[in-house]
Amino acid sequence: MDILRLQKALLICRMAANSTFLVDKVPPGYSSKLAEFENLLDQLIEEEDRKIVLFSEWTTMLNLIEPLLQKRRLDFVRLDGSVPQKKRHGLIVQFQKDPHCKFFITTNAGSVGLNLQAANTVINVDLPWNPAVLEQRISRVHRMGQKRPVQAFLLVTEETLEEKLLGTLSAKHELALAALDPDSKVKTVDLVSGMEELKRRLEVLLGTKPDAALDESQKAEVEKEAARLAQKEKMANAGGQLIGAAFAFIGEMFSQKEDKPQDIQMQEMLKQRLSECLEKDEKGQLKMTIHLPNEAFLDNMARSLSQILGTGWK
Repeated sequence: MDILRLQKALLICRMAANSTFLVDKVPPGYSSKLAEFENLLDQLIEEEDRKIVLFSEWTTMLNLIEPLLQKRRLDFVRLDGSVPQKKRHGLIVQFQKDPHCKFFITTNAGSVGLNLQAANTVINVDLPWNPAVLEQRISRVHRMGQKRPVQAFLLVTEETLEEKLLGTLSAKHELALAALDPDSKVKTVDLVSGMEELKRRLEVLLGTKPDAALDESQKAEVEKEAARLAQKEKMANAGGQLIGAAFAFIGEMFSQKEDKPQDIQMQEMLKQRLSECLEKDEKGQLKMTIHLPNEAFLDNMARSLSQILGTGWK
């Protein structure tokens, strides 16, 4: 369950890097990525021969991009998981053949098995976990039959999980090259798993955080609690000594009595039973916990102690 919650948290981080609307569904949402996309879009549509394939992992992000295209009166087709299989071919043909259709916007549903050589530009609105998916996206355009240079754009929001994800994608890409390229200088690859490796990878993704500034109010509370626990420990030790002295006094009163075998047997039995009520703390000291029957018992104890102490003060 912890792993599932962690995966959900990482997913939310990736979505927030696109737009806050993807997370909380509160319009209009905040997205520096969409603002930068608009700037890029205005530059690209100035060129007549531009045909663009745009990828995003989330249909909600495509919903946010559509109004930006409509605002500029750009013709486009959209393919995502909700589009029936029999209609997909028609969308591809429309994009390939219609010179006025400038955009093909799609989720990862369009990253495999499509031939979109009519395009010469790929925009990746967000990052996938797997570098192979990124390559498959670009390969929809950069494939046999393509006669023009292909430009690929990757939108990454600064100071978010996406920046760290770039490093992870790069490492995975190098691992794939090491496995497939016979001329690679990498001879061994350590494949480590488990919770410690997951923690290490998360530290790489999320980055180490600086220590927070000292909270003075919290410091005062901690010191107050430490003083209370120290006083409690001191009273517990004093109480133990008091009980020990009381039983020592009782023992002296009956010290002239010779212990009989049955007395010794009784002592051993009582010691065994008492030891079952005791436990050792982290310091190795014996500790006994008692429960008072009610508040009245505490009142009687306080009254008796007050009378004893009051007598001593007179």
